[in-house]
Amino acid sequence: MILNISACASNKTTQITKAQEKTIQGQHFFLNSMLTVNILDDRADKEELNKKISQLVQDYEEKFTTKSDTSEVSKISQSAGKSSVKVSNSTYELIQESIKYSELSDGAFDVTIQPLNAIWGIGTENENVPSQKNIDKALNLIDYKKIEFNDADKSIFLKNQGMSIDLGAIAKGYVTDKIIELLKQNDVSSAIINMGGNIYVLGNKNGQDYKVGIRDGFSKDPSQCFCIYKGQNISVVTSGVYERNFTKDGKFYHHILSTKDGYPIKNGIYATSIICKNSTVSDAMSTTVFTLGIEKGMQLLENMDGVEGMIITNDKKVYLSSGLKDKIEITNKEYQVQN
Repeated sequence: MILNISACASNKTTQITKAQEKTIQGQHFFLNSMLTVNILDDRADKEELNKKISQLVQDYEEKFTTKSDTSEVSKISQSAGKSSVKVSNSTYELIQESIKYSELSDGAFDVTIQPLNAIWGIGTENENVPSQKNIDKALNLIDYKKIEFNDADKSIFLKNQGMSIDLGAIAKGYVTDKIIELLKQNDVSSAIINMGGNIYVLGNKNGQDYKVGIRDGFSKDPSQCFCIYKGQNISVVTSGVYERNFTKDGKFYHHILSTKDGYPIKNGIYATSIICKNSTVSDAMSTTVFTLGIEKGMQLLENMDGVEGMIITNDKKVYLSSGLKDKIEITNKEYQVQN
């Protein structure tokens, strides 16, 4: 979870207070996440913009959710092994975009992971440890290479019956980017978007960079941050084991599942944070880097232009990509930079 620095414990930075901001604030929901839009622009039409954002978010929710049988994503899954499904440009575009991260991670990131997510149910009232038989069955249904695209009519086909799609690891970033496009089209020059902890800061505050605090996931206090990043027109997204998890019979289980063995990933990583100008990329990369592990994850970050990131381990070691080393201030000295 990423927090505006005004919510983080630090006396070294100037906090942004609500009185100073004169914000226009709207709250919405998307894929079970609270979305808050703070517009720091006196010229903006509060009522009209909130209506537009609400409609935009609702439109994408109806396309991307797995909770409704009538969503485009659900229709693709229902037709798996039977027939292709014509979808909107946005659904087609987003699923195609997801393939890029599957290829970068050799399938560790895979939007056809939904059969596995469904049997674990982590973050829902049905969370449990599934049987090995059910895990093996779900794993056999995960394969991004079995998604077929037809550019002519924008249709998608899942080759095997029982396959299903979950866009949860990329959709929040995509919709954040669409909200930013909407704000720019309406001449908004400064805003803070918080999509369930995925942050985008548009423009600057009185000519100065925004200060974004990255949450200390080890703390029970969600307002505690361990570092600060200063920037503008930038997306900051974190994936961490502390976000959704449960404990059973003394064992800890989190929501980032392995497409190799079907269990929550155990590679020593506690959280990953990605910083770049595109929130779709940040969202997908935060999960991708986590699934790859420290060595391969850092290598991928160094090979991608315009994308920076960090990896936090279970023992509070921090690995920074080369472009972040002079831009991150560690405010909690329990965290130690390793490179």
